[in-house]
Amino acid sequence: QVQLVESGGGLVQAGGSLRLSCAASGRAFRYYAMGWFRQAPGKEREFVVSINWNGGSTLYADSVKGRFTVSRDNAKNTVALQMNSLKPEDTAVYYCAARSGDIETNPERYNFWGQGTQVTVSS
Repeated sequence: QVQLVESGGGLVQAGGSLRLSCAASGRAFRYYAMGWFRQAPGKEREFVVSINWNGGSTLYADSVKGRFTVSRDNAKNTVALQMNSLKPEDTAVYYCAARSGDIETNPERYNFWGQGTQVTVSS
């Protein structure tokens, strides 16, 4: 069982940066692949990035590639998402998720979810 808590969301102007963090409980964290997803009002949950258990493999959505960077610290049970050059279309609730297995883009294949953190980018 893994419990996830996101933090770091907020309001930022276009072109600015935010750093999201996801804190996980449970000793099994280091064995889970992690993902970040986002959901804007009226839209389906969207894949952002996934990172494997040791951080050696990552997969980014094309829409964030080159702007967002994911990292994890298994000693601290945390996953971070550094978001640079933010755009208004990045506005959404951002969720971190965990799954047993390799990196994955399909949210239905993740077992555990955080409550989400709001990111708002003003133009």
